[in-house]
Amino acid sequence: MKRREFITLLGGAAAWPLAAGAQQPDRMRRIGVLINRAADNPEGQTRFAAFLQGLQEAGWAVGRNARIDIRWGADDVERERKYAAELVALVPNIILAGGTLSVAAVQQASRSVPIVFAGVGDPVGAGFVDSLAQPGGNVTGFMAFEYSLSGKWLELLKEVAPGVKRAAVLRYAANPSGPVNFGVIQALAPSLGVEVSAVNVRDAGEIERSIAAFARSPNGGLVVTPNADATIHRDLIIALAARHKLPAVYGNRFSVTGGGLVSYGPDWVDQYRRAAGYVDRILKGAKPADLPVQAPTKFELVINLKTARALGLEVPATLLARADEVIE
Repeated sequence: MKRREFITLLGGAAAWPLAAGAQQPDRMRRIGVLINRAADNPEGQTRFAAFLQGLQEAGWAVGRNARIDIRWGADDVERERKYAAELVALVPNIILAGGTLSVAAVQQASRSVPIVFAGVGDPVGAGFVDSLAQPGGNVTGFMAFEYSLSGKWLELLKEVAPGVKRAAVLRYAANPSGPVNFGVIQALAPSLGVEVSAVNVRDAGEIERSIAAFARSPNGGLVVTPNADATIHRDLIIALAARHKLPAVYGNRFSVTGGGLVSYGPDWVDQYRRAAGYVDRILKGAKPADLPVQAPTKFELVINLKTARALGLEVPATLLARADEVIE
């Protein structure tokens, strides 16, 4: 199903109780949802719609056997904590948490309510689970990527811009995945003939100063690793890359649809659809501790040819042939 079609599910959710068919549990179940996007964010709405579709396919109908309470954390720590506490106070049977900040906030609010997450970079490093194979507590879900993916971002940068000799890796140092991502990229860099440096992402001023300083020397490029602050400052980072003529690789599709050059990363929509399957299993008696954390199974390569032309880059035909989406 296409992304636009997911959105229509939101408007049609009220009609689900009229749908016939699937086996119905014996009582109404309450599902809390906390997603680390703003309520009007199209990407967040698409992910939520995918989750709703997955629930529908598993036989859950809003108003008949399921009630959903949703909050939008907007990647704001205080807002995430407030909404997590609100959801826990509603005594849900289970909570879906989208993103690292959301999971941290919900787990802080309750160590007993089952939690299924989507889009978390390092659930072990963040302390959400004991291990990927045996989570061991009240939390399990779908991780955003495996660390080997980090090296592919640098390989992709070199492929789309062969003249790059230096790369600044934008990371959120407070996120456990940030230093590990950089370590993988740093280990690969010598074989590609690229010198890498870390840029910690904390606020707009620091981002602007760091990228401007990096751009003073030639043959540079950016690797923007997925993290909350990079998402918040996405438009600024894309604008700075354009201003300083820096080729940039991102871990999220929405950065490229917003004007970035190229991205490679998991299909986030697919993760939320799959998360509905875990919610279904837990509501039917499974324990989060017994459900292993799942790695992504679908990835997307997205290229923005308009941005490539603005940077004076000719994207190799072999790379275009591998792309899942090409923006003209």
